[in-house]
Amino acid sequence: MQEYDVTLKLLLQGSAARTIHELTGTAVAKWLDVELPKVQNRRLDLLGETVDGGLVHLELQSSQDASMPLRMENELRGAQVSFRYELIDIRQLDSEVLLESEAVGDNVIAVLARLRDHKEAVHRIVERIAVLPGRERETALAQLLILAGLRHLSATVEEEARKMPIDLDIRDHEVLGPMFRQAHQEGLEEGLEKGLEKGLEEGLEKGLEKGERAVLCRLIEKRFGALPGWASQKLAALSASDLESLSERFLDVNSLEELLK
Repeated sequence: MQEYDVTLKLLLQGSAARTIHELTGTAVAKWLDVELPKVQNRRLDLLGETVDGGLVHLELQSSQDASMPLRMENELRGAQVSFRYELIDIRQLDSEVLLESEAVGDNVIAVLARLRDHKEAVHRIVERIAVLPGRERETALAQLLILAGLRHLSATVEEEARKMPIDLDIRDHEVLGPMFRQAHQEGLEEGLEKGLEKGLEEGLEKGLEKGERAVLCRLIEKRFGALPGWASQKLAALSASDLESLSERFLDVNSLEELLK
């Protein structure tokens, strides 16, 4: 998930001022480079000084984690300190607000927000990116491709990009290329794993079906004689559960026709 976090940090520290305002209710005047002392040398995701002199601290999580609200109290108060935080699912944000922004960073992040029409939203974002100057256009499209992976919209982005006057192979991008290749590889591995699981399930089901059919055919032939063609065709079309049901009532019938009626 590192590629998503890095991309979001670059966007939020860049031109995505409206996104910051939607998340925090204020504007960041400057970003601070702060490292926490020890505690495994943990580093803040983003810390910004607001226009009114306050501080906003953003921690990014690109995967769902049901335990996040339980990690700490959402408010701490003391004699000299007051701290609170809010857990926000970015899908709570209205994408229209970000799509209407003049900042391309907001436009790109809109792909993660609450979308009314996925395809239309992606079209608007890519259309906005298409008019940017060369290097800026390449970076914005690369960032969009990476974030779109969190919403399973990468194919939609690529389809829309092909309609625009954009010539970009994200793999050649010096910063985002390696991250995209990693995300692409993880997607391939996940797809392969799911494919294997599905193949094993289907193979097991077909194996059970074949076994049930073979046993039932032997029982039929032993009791009623050679299996006629019409019966073979009917048995071939039955599922494993149907064949199992026939086996269970096999001894309760007096003829093949009664069994397969």
